[in-house]
Amino acid sequence: MNGLTTTIYRKSKDLPELEGDIFFHSRQLFEICVQASRQRPYMVVTTDESGKVVSHMLGILRYRPIWLPPFLLIHCRVLGEGYYAESKYNRDELFGEMLGALTQKLNNRVLYMEISNLSQKMLGYKQLRHHGFYPVNWMSIHNSLHSHAPEERISEKMQKRIDNAHARGVTTEPVTTEEDFKAFSKLLRHHNILKPRRYIPDDLFFRKLMNDNYGKLFATKYHGKVIGCSAVVYSEGNAYLWYSAYRRKTYMHLHPDILTIWDTIKDAYQQGCQHIYFMDVGLPYSKNPFREFILRFGGKEQSTYRWFRFSIRWVNKLLAWIYRE
Repeated sequence: MNGLTTTIYRKSKDLPELEGDIFFHSRQLFEICVQASRQRPYMVVTTDESGKVVSHMLGILRYRPIWLPPFLLIHCRVLGEGYYAESKYNRDELFGEMLGALTQKLNNRVLYMEISNLSQKMLGYKQLRHHGFYPVNWMSIHNSLHSHAPEERISEKMQKRIDNAHARGVTTEPVTTEEDFKAFSKLLRHHNILKPRRYIPDDLFFRKLMNDNYGKLFATKYHGKVIGCSAVVYSEGNAYLWYSAYRRKTYMHLHPDILTIWDTIKDAYQQGCQHIYFMDVGLPYSKNPFREFILRFGGKEQSTYRWFRFSIRWVNKLLAWIYRE
C-alpha cells in the first residue's frame, strides 16, 4: 500500500511502541512466546510515512512433536484480526497487507497457517481468499455478563447441581502454589493427550500468565484433590476461557466440568468483565457434546469462520475443495 511500511519482528528489543490493549496481539504475549519453548512469535507491524504504527498483528509459530516423519509439525496461529489505530487507511486493506507479509514470510516454514476468533464472520474475506486461505465453518459461544447475573441464565436443574457440589465441599480457586500449579499442568495435559489438534503450551507459558497478571489459572478441588482446571486471559474488558480440563468420569457425581466452567464464569462476572468467550467450541456438527454443554450456561451461539492455508499447494487445493461452500 502507498505510504505504508510493513515489518516483521522476531525479537522483543526490536519492537516499536505498540498501542492498544488486545492481549492476543500485544507485546506481553509476544514476550511470553519468546521465553516459552515450542513457540515463536512473529509480530507484523505497519507504519505510515511519519513512522506511526497504524496496525499490528501477532502470529505464533507452534512446534509439535509427532510420531511420523519429519517428527515435528510446525504451524502458525493468529488469534483475531490484530490492532488498528485511527488512520486514513482502510482496515480491510491493512489486514490484507499484514496477512500477505506474514504468509510470504512463513510460506516455506510451516505446514499450515490458521486464522481464528475474528470479530466478524466476513471480516477480511476478500483478502484471505486472495492469499490462498479457505474457510471452515466453526462455532463461537460467549456469555454476556453486563446485563444479567450468571444465575439468571441457567436452569433450576443446573443451579441445584452447582449448589449440591458446593455443599459437598467442591471449590474453585486461583492457582497460587507450586503444588496446585503442578496438579493444574498434569490434569490439563492428561485431559488433552488423545486430542491431536489440541495444542497445550509449555508450563512457562502458563506460569507467565499467572505470575504477570495477564490472566488466571483456576483449580477446582475436592478434599484437596484437583478435579478440574481452567486458564483464562483478560483483554479489552472481556474474559477468554482458553483452556479447561476435568476429571469428569472419576468424579461424575460431583460434576467437576460444570463447577469448573461455572466458577470461572462467576469470577469473570465479579471482576466486572463485559463478556466471557469460549475460545474453541469446535466444528458446527449437529451433535457436538461440548457445544451443547457450554450452551447450558446461557451463552449465545454464533456461526463464524476459521481460515486455513496449507503450504503444500495440492493439499491446500484439495482441502479447499472439500470445505467449499
